[in-house]
Amino acid sequence: MTNASQAKVSGFSAGVMRFLENIEYRRVDNADDLEDVARIRYKAFTMVGLAPQNGSLLIDDLDFKPNAHVMGIFFDEQLVSTIRVHHVTSAERDSVAVSHFPDVMNPLLDAGQTFIDPVRFAADPDIMREYPALPYLTLRVATMATDYFKTDYCLSVIKPNHRAFYKRIFNSHPLVEPRYFEKYDSNIELHASNAHVELQKIYDRFPFFNSQLCERRLMFAPRQELLMPPLTIRPTARYALQQAS
Repeated sequence: MTNASQAKVSGFSAGVMRFLENIEYRRVDNADDLEDVARIRYKAFTMVGLAPQNGSLLIDDLDFKPNAHVMGIFFDEQLVSTIRVHHVTSAERDSVAVSHFPDVMNPLLDAGQTFIDPVRFAADPDIMREYPALPYLTLRVATMATDYFKTDYCLSVIKPNHRAFYKRIFNSHPLVEPRYFEKYDSNIELHASNAHVELQKIYDRFPFFNSQLCERRLMFAPRQELLMPPLTIRPTARYALQQAS
């Protein structure tokens, strides 16, 4: 890393970047990997009282939609977290945000707006206690998807206690008043970060969210476009930072 690029990196970001060196990303698109994802979801959701009684609900129909991308994050060859993103357009509307807030989302989609909807964030609580940067490197998938698909907004379907985090990191703003959902026994909020305004600012403040196009293609390009789909994908945030210097 050059002196110029080092000057851009805060102590926090430098620590996250070092942790990122030990991280690999994998596309989850087979039954065995989905079973591992379900186990991580169950372990994470149980810690916060959200695990369903029926374990099969940890894998749902939205995991298999054409616009869904389920990702696993691996540390020392161990699956430690996972996230699912949907690329939501007027033609492909499957997502949690649309199903929960159709009256808000459908008019925006009708007007041609496009979105990344990242949900099902789950991290191994034992690993997260030791490595608190893990949520950032999991949510990195959302910024990569926003960049790759060139969407207008990155969404956050969240509980109220997560509002401050998404505001601080992504400068997300509410699209509608909170709504109570009985199945969560909680209010749920829909927030959005304007990618055209915020994405470069996010990269400047938190360079570990950045990536090179080659990494984004390996993450999200259709399988048929990749001559040899990789088993694992190595992060390129450090190289993206060097290029920006």
